[in-house]
Amino acid sequence: MNLFTDFECRIKSVLEELEIVREKRADVDFTRVGVEPPRDSSHGDVATNAAMVLAKPLGTNPRALAELIVEKLRQDPEVAEVTVAGPGFINVRLSVGYWQKVLADIIRKATAFGRSELGAGRKVNVEYVSANPTGPMHVGHCRGAVVGDALANLLAFTGYEVTKEYYINDAGSQVDVLARSAFLRYREALGENVGEIPPGLYPGDYLVPVGKALAGEFGSSLRLMPEEKWLPIVKDITIDAMMAMIRADLDALNVHHDIFFSERTLHANGGAPIRTAINDLTFKGHVYKGVLPPPKGQLPEDWEDREQTLFRSTEVGDDIDRPLIKSDGSYTYFAADVAYFKDKFDRGFSEMIYILGADHGGYVKRLEAVCRAISDGNSKLTVLLCQLVKLFRNGEPVKMSKRSGDFVTLREVVDEVGRDPVRFMMLYRKSSEPLDFDFAKVTEQSKDNPVFYVQYAHARCMSVFRQAGEAFPGLEIDKLDLASAVEGKISDPHELQLLAKLAEYPRVVEAAALAHEPHRIAFYLYDLASAFHAHWNKGKDQPDLRFVNDKDRELSIARLGLVFAVASVLKSGLAITGTAAPDEMR
Repeated sequence: MNLFTDFECRIKSVLEELEIVREKRADVDFTRVGVEPPRDSSHGDVATNAAMVLAKPLGTNPRALAELIVEKLRQDPEVAEVTVAGPGFINVRLSVGYWQKVLADIIRKATAFGRSELGAGRKVNVEYVSANPTGPMHVGHCRGAVVGDALANLLAFTGYEVTKEYYINDAGSQVDVLARSAFLRYREALGENVGEIPPGLYPGDYLVPVGKALAGEFGSSLRLMPEEKWLPIVKDITIDAMMAMIRADLDALNVHHDIFFSERTLHANGGAPIRTAINDLTFKGHVYKGVLPPPKGQLPEDWEDREQTLFRSTEVGDDIDRPLIKSDGSYTYFAADVAYFKDKFDRGFSEMIYILGADHGGYVKRLEAVCRAISDGNSKLTVLLCQLVKLFRNGEPVKMSKRSGDFVTLREVVDEVGRDPVRFMMLYRKSSEPLDFDFAKVTEQSKDNPVFYVQYAHARCMSVFRQAGEAFPGLEIDKLDLASAVEGKISDPHELQLLAKLAEYPRVVEAAALAHEPHRIAFYLYDLASAFHAHWNKGKDQPDLRFVNDKDRELSIARLGLVFAVASVLKSGLAITGTAAPDEMR
């Protein structure tokens, strides 16, 4: 039950009954009518702007319209109190019986509470990470991996058909550099003294095992071949080794993709998929032959002062037209991006989401232009940019990794602090804002460590069930009808305050999905944990508020229902973030 949706429907039904509305129904738009928690909880449980947004089209003033709405709402048996505030806002306080119905619904649905059909089965492709297969994942990839994975989980939870995808950039010049770097390690494995790694090659130790594997499989035979012979052999083996390492790194972070799409497939058969995509754009009038003026500042690699085949991207929202085919007949990098988008569109996705690093901001307009041109405006494209992550240890910047050569690897971070702190903290700030990650702070056991505080709340819930088992020997909690037990029992204002926070969950979930902001789930979980811990602490000073009272079995069982609801919502939200809900904290 989404109580905000429920009361929005009730308020709209009330509006339909008003004579002033019936007279002008054709001119009245209810879409702006909203129901939300009031800014100050002391004002009520839900608030609506109905009178404020409808007064003008109805030819009246907000206060007068609000009074008409309030008169009708007072007839609702599940409304305890309703008042008009300020110029016409309406605040509603719900009956205790209604709150008990909400709690019973949460208990029955358990971790499915908050699920919705918002997405209506629409197919969404979420592409994230997509790091070049030239080495281990670094901490910058980590944030995009977590944001993309959590967003995909969130969209699936709200009724979308989600595909998690990784685009393997295995067709560019960087993989030739990778193969040459691995070949150097191969020579080293054969016993050669290769000295310092030359500039321009990848210096990390992660290629040492690849070199040894090549030596074990081929002996010295590769050394006797010309580069044009050994390069494709070494390239294939090294890319496979790098992707195995990347998959293992992602697995350590609890990130799993449905599809790994190879860029090289776009260049197969002479680049047939790219040629097909360009032909499609040409048929639609988006391609022409021309010369681009030199861009301001540093010239990009694919700029030429010659006639090229160009995408007329300025007509679909881009800043400049983009080259597709160079003057020598070869395809540009951007041409592969066009073909890749077309491949996704042809697979039936109604929405494509790209999770990119902040340094890819220049890609946004060109990708949006491709989307409009390829789909004729029938597909939605969203690009989310993840800002940088800065690593600290007790406030001091963390030095670079020896294994990678020039950065801190994702695996090193996960191995040191654990998967859950990494995932949760990567979401505990909006992805468009920079993030400071301190190894010491994310492992301390305190309220200042959000992931500990939230997981501790779930562990505390589980401890309540253990306490109940000790207080009432023979109590089989898993066989109790907790949903029925709460009726007529959960009524204390402190309990209802905690329940109100639980009831916000469906609204938060849908808003987070619509905004593509999974960090909202992490924020909500912290607020819920805070409300639960606060109620727990009240029980220390007021024994009548404790969840387990060995003198009152029925009340204790009812309160176990409230605890079960808290645990269920915490577990549900933690699952969306990809974080565990532990039964105990050690």
